[in-house]
Amino acid sequence: DDEAFELSQISEGFVVRMCSRLDELIDPLRVHLVPKLSDDLLVGILGGMSKRMEVAIRKSKFTPLGAISLDSDVRYIMNFAKDRIDSPQLKSNVTLCKVCPPLARLNQIALLMNVDDLEDVLDLISVSKRKGVWDLKLDEAKTLLSLRVDFEGDKVNDLLQMDDE
Repeated sequence: DDEAFELSQISEGFVVRMCSRLDELIDPLRVHLVPKLSDDLLVGILGGMSKRMEVAIRKSKFTPLGAISLDSDVRYIMNFAKDRIDSPQLKSNVTLCKVCPPLARLNQIALLMNVDDLEDVLDLISVSKRKGVWDLKLDEAKTLLSLRVDFEGDKVNDLLQMDDE
């Protein structure tokens, strides 16, 4: 897995290629659209892309390095979007996530998958909920954390034995 991670760091990854192809597809359209419609088009495409990525994530298993790679990919998508959005109001991660809930979920999944220790999960969820930037249910968090090969399923279930708010 270390070799695969290193290779992904030096090669052009799937997300980079996907975003490049996305540019090729929508740039010719965007020049003919008013900025608001251009932003709406981009946000809509990113929403669909995020949903598909979430489905793929749920079918995968992750090592800690795989989780880091996922986080890097999600950060790349967020920066890709901010670089192309015309509206200054959508240039922050928070506002971009508010207008594109599937992208927000993908960002939350990457954060969740990247915890080093299961004990950090409850802190991450509670702090994020207080900030109003957490939508994942506890059952979803359990399912996602169970995808980490280094986390034992029983420990994940024991840790998240509380009512969803």
